[in-house]
Amino acid sequence: MTLLGAGNARVKEARKLSRRSVRSERRLFLADGPKAVEGALGVPDCVVEVYATPDAAARYADLLAGTEPVLVDDRALASLSDATTPAGIVAVCHHLDRPLSQVLAPDGRDDSRLVAICADVRDPGNAGTVVRTADAAGAGGVVLAGDSVDAHNPKTVRASVGSVFHVPFALERDPGAAVRAAQRAGLTVLAADGGGEVDLFEADELLAGPTAWLFGNEAWGLPADLAGLADHRVRIPIHGLAESLNLATAAALCLYASARARR
Repeated sequence: MTLLGAGNARVKEARKLSRRSVRSERRLFLADGPKAVEGALGVPDCVVEVYATPDAAARYADLLAGTEPVLVDDRALASLSDATTPAGIVAVCHHLDRPLSQVLAPDGRDDSRLVAICADVRDPGNAGTVVRTADAAGAGGVVLAGDSVDAHNPKTVRASVGSVFHVPFALERDPGAAVRAAQRAGLTVLAADGGGEVDLFEADELLAGPTAWLFGNEAWGLPADLAGLADHRVRIPIHGLAESLNLATAAALCLYASARARR
């Protein structure tokens, strides 16, 4: 059995996808681990090729049924993975982002009218968790706006636990443009803001309609001018002494409040 090593030209080209600039230029990214690869294989024409160690190819034989993985040695696989303990399987995939108008438009499903807009969310773990939570809450889309982390960053993909392959998402350089586009698409934009005039637990009437939640940066939240573009600013009540909630927790509460109100 011939295994490709870390110095193989094919492996070296795949390894370049660890850089955002290369991912953007080639519109390719790496899906690392069995959950990510399984999600990628479930999207038609997403996967370009799969790299696996012989042990991983045997361990995930059912997952890889119908594919011909490129067999590599442990060192080569480790060079393609940023995980502390690589799972032994990585896929090269086509980018997944869609046009903003497509993500915001209704497609005949009720849940397509619940969208999360993330403005300047820099942490890949937070971004991936918001995508995962949006998926679980039945949202129809996520928008990563402004200086948000690369949605195809391996850490973002891993934190989503496969949800980047389930939930349509768009990239928009201007957060304000994303808000205005959501409003034009018929969505009520609700800014998650600790100083908001609406209490989340008293907002069922608002939450039952077509909604886009607007979330801000982990450290400084939403700028006043951006929050001012929203139709309403909604606060999550704090009953104890905590100053605030982190982004992922706040997003989960807001998205699930919408899911509950809609059902």
